[in-house]
Amino acid sequence: MLIMFLVVMGIFSFAQLGVDLFPKSDPAQAFVRVRLPGSSPEEMVSQVVLPLEESIASVSGIDELKAYVFEGEAMISPTFVLERDINEATEDVREKVSGAMRNLPPNVLPPVVQKADPDSDPVITLAISGSRTVREITEIADKQIRRALETVDGVGGVDLSGGRARQINLMMDLNKLNAYNLTAQDVQTAVVAENIEAPGGRIVRGPTEVGVRTLGRVVGVPEFGNIIIKNIRGAPIRVRDVGYAEDGMAERRSFSYFNGKPAVTLDIRRQIGVNTVNVVESVLKKLESVKPTLPPGVRVDVVKQQATYIKNSVKALEEHLVLGSLLASFIVWLFIRDLRTVLISSIAIPTSIITTFTVMKAMDMTLNSMTLLGLTLAVGIVIDDAIIVLENIHRYIEEKDMPPIEAAIHATREISLAVVATTISLVIIFVPIAFMTGYARRYLNQFGWTMAMAIMVSMLVAFTLTPSLSSRLLRRPKRKEETPEGQPVKRAERHRNTFLDRIYVATLDWSLHHRWVITTIAVLVFASTFVVNRYVGRDWMPQEDQAELGVGLELPEGSSIQETERVTTELASKIEKIPGVISVMSSTSLGFVNRVNMSNITVLLAPEGERPSIMEMGRQVRAAARDYAYTRPRLTFPNVLGGRDTYAPIRGQLLGPDLRAMVDMARQIMIEMQKEPALVDVKANLNLNDPEYQVVIDRPLASDLGVRVSDIAGAVRLLMSGEDQLSTFKEGSEQYPVTMRLLPGQRDDPAALSRLLVPSARLGLIRLDSIAKLERGLGPARIDRFNRQFAVSLYGNVAPGHALGEAASATQAIVDRVGLPPGYNMVFSGQVKILEETTTNMILAIALASIFMYMVLAAQFESLVHPFIILLTLPLSIPFALISLTATGRTLNLFSALGVLLLLGIVKKNGILQIDYMNRLRAGGWKLHEAILEANRVRLRPILMTTFSIIAGLIPTAVGIGSGAQQRSAIAVTIIGGQTLCLVLTLLVVPVGYSLLESAKALFSRGRAPAPAEAPAMGD
Repeated sequence: MLIMFLVVMGIFSFAQLGVDLFPKSDPAQAFVRVRLPGSSPEEMVSQVVLPLEESIASVSGIDELKAYVFEGEAMISPTFVLERDINEATEDVREKVSGAMRNLPPNVLPPVVQKADPDSDPVITLAISGSRTVREITEIADKQIRRALETVDGVGGVDLSGGRARQINLMMDLNKLNAYNLTAQDVQTAVVAENIEAPGGRIVRGPTEVGVRTLGRVVGVPEFGNIIIKNIRGAPIRVRDVGYAEDGMAERRSFSYFNGKPAVTLDIRRQIGVNTVNVVESVLKKLESVKPTLPPGVRVDVVKQQATYIKNSVKALEEHLVLGSLLASFIVWLFIRDLRTVLISSIAIPTSIITTFTVMKAMDMTLNSMTLLGLTLAVGIVIDDAIIVLENIHRYIEEKDMPPIEAAIHATREISLAVVATTISLVIIFVPIAFMTGYARRYLNQFGWTMAMAIMVSMLVAFTLTPSLSSRLLRRPKRKEETPEGQPVKRAERHRNTFLDRIYVATLDWSLHHRWVITTIAVLVFASTFVVNRYVGRDWMPQEDQAELGVGLELPEGSSIQETERVTTELASKIEKIPGVISVMSSTSLGFVNRVNMSNITVLLAPEGERPSIMEMGRQVRAAARDYAYTRPRLTFPNVLGGRDTYAPIRGQLLGPDLRAMVDMARQIMIEMQKEPALVDVKANLNLNDPEYQVVIDRPLASDLGVRVSDIAGAVRLLMSGEDQLSTFKEGSEQYPVTMRLLPGQRDDPAALSRLLVPSARLGLIRLDSIAKLERGLGPARIDRFNRQFAVSLYGNVAPGHALGEAASATQAIVDRVGLPPGYNMVFSGQVKILEETTTNMILAIALASIFMYMVLAAQFESLVHPFIILLTLPLSIPFALISLTATGRTLNLFSALGVLLLLGIVKKNGILQIDYMNRLRAGGWKLHEAILEANRVRLRPILMTTFSIIAGLIPTAVGIGSGAQQRSAIAVTIIGGQTLCLVLTLLVVPVGYSLLESAKALFSRGRAPAPAEAPAMGD
């Protein structure tokens, strides 16, 4: 009933578990978006970013402080250590930003602090299209769909791309403005003053109160033309006299195409720390309720969603779990050939797995790749304890002819020490996870708890349910066999003299007579670790096939939106023709980087089994983009960390005080990186050569004429930019921005700039070219900062056939070869940084696990020497694990390193069974040689059964079928290869080591034995 109670609890807990790809591993990251309209990137840095950085840097727990600065806008992103709570971190940042406002310019817009990562991959992307105009589609996407989705719980932001929002444009004729002696500021002042609605107080008369309101708003777009700008000699000059009001759209600064057709796209991003599947399901549910309210002819397509891959990945793991359980149970039947025995041992699998769901629910875990992988790996391990107990009971019935009930009691008591030792020493390897930091701990914590709980429950089952069922279901065999002489064969002899037993005992007997041969082989195997390790690459995590690719383009500086659109759609059409590509979406650059010369192509692929591998598809896409090398195409692959550039495989930050000097250094490094065979898709953020017209003011002359620089800058921006909102136009409950700019023909003519009129305190109005000249120049389009230093980022992907560690080492060697002046350095962030942290953490975990296992075994065996013999098998398993990785073309990554950690806990189980029974026979008076042979013969079958049950349980995972299999197969291959290849050697090394140790102890005891006392003389 105890086991049934735990199972019932687990069943109900399973129904309430959430689903996700991985455990929550979002860093505590805040984002501060601040705007200063009209300011250059350099001005944004000096006046806005530096004061904010100084204030934010004092918040505790910051790991990285990044800033991205553009024209009139900056994004500051402090990333905290993973242990920091996101809500507390955001509040601390918001407090510091508020305190820094007094140091910012007065015209800076209020900063926005948020938790949603604007550079993260969207969890779902929608494409809205139809037969209506782009303005109507944009209005529908923005007002009906976007607003509805923003109310969904867990949605952090909804970005709209490819649309053109409704906007009231006041188109000014420069010639007419000059003819009437009007400036841009005059028009601005008139529009702001004449389009206003304000409360005017109240009138109280006895028992009644009536409000007063001034109705001064423009009620129709044509009325903007009637606004009086000035009265000159009694004649009013209206807006329509110098231009016209247009009910139009915002200037086109983005585009979006889905399968070659124009569309408006919505990228929905989740809040940091929120479950992806829950957000996607809630968004799709909300979308279904919105669709019936849309006008006819409007179509909403779900381009992609992360939940599909997550669900497929979890489904594949669940299939592996069930199939692994069946294979592990089959191993038991293969050795004992009794269905009742299979039932007794196999019942440990569902009871242990289902019970673990209760702990997962209590600890707020989800069904993700790590927890389900832990359960899948536990399948072959949880059955071990039941197999060991069951095999011993079976042996007692066969060899000692005991009744099942009596055999269950005595056999369980005999094996209990070994079972407890194997279980506790395996669970103890997860304790070092508590000492880990960063992503390694986030990923392994839930994995460790899941496996540890399943293994502990399996021990409980082995000591309670397995003996109970064995005593009732097992039967004493009744059949008899005869020898050639006609004498009956004892069941004990038949059980003892199998072909496998005879081969193993003969081999072990030879090894005990040639102990130094086995010792030499063991030493050579361990020494091979250092040789094999050179051929194993290092990665953070295997590249997973999510049936998706991204292509980022960056055209030469100065390219227009029309040219970017032409090139992008042309390349997208070529990519769409590649076999295996099912759809393509092209749009302007995503996230917070919104430049017209940058674009992105999302390539959606057919399911994995219906096309070549993701790497081969990447090669074909690169081949298609080869003719567009001037656009600097760069492939991006979805990764578990999310983001495009933030967690790129190679992301080096070149830091220093002089940005222009760093650009030259970065260019040299990038050229060398492009020659490196381990690197592909190399790119550097070189954004200092954006062509521009610069208004160079003659300050002394302007001062003499009473012209203020702010008036010049304001006039230029108002008429040329067209982005500043003068006022609003209210229609119903909606408000639309009102902007002003020159007529298109005049605005695109550089000579028109020189004819602008600016106010002068002495002369009234003067032309701009009388106090300033127009020059062509180059300016920065974007400035990056990293940890309060100027930064130039270098990106790259790892070439097929190479590993991340190799690519990072090659990049560092290039930087060293190029040479950086004093005050400049390069640091890695992204995946390389995480790889270094994970390597350190895993080495620490393996070292601590070995120490903890020794301590547990020493306490169990009450000996400091016998645990040493058991742990001799640990270093012997590592070279076999590395050989398995090399033979299968895999790298040493987080999953394979976790496989090595688990392997250390698994391989010593065999040694515990051997040492325990050898000690038991020695205590019973057996001689050393005979005790070793007999003990290892008896333990051979449970050792083989447990080993092959673990291997069988991992075969579905190792084969790598289903979504996410590439990552998970690494851990299974590591354990299977290490366990299989190490098995034969450990079956000999442990008894030989035991023999050497016991012989040394006997020799040492004889050397210390006191000499016999002389007999006293007679008569004394």
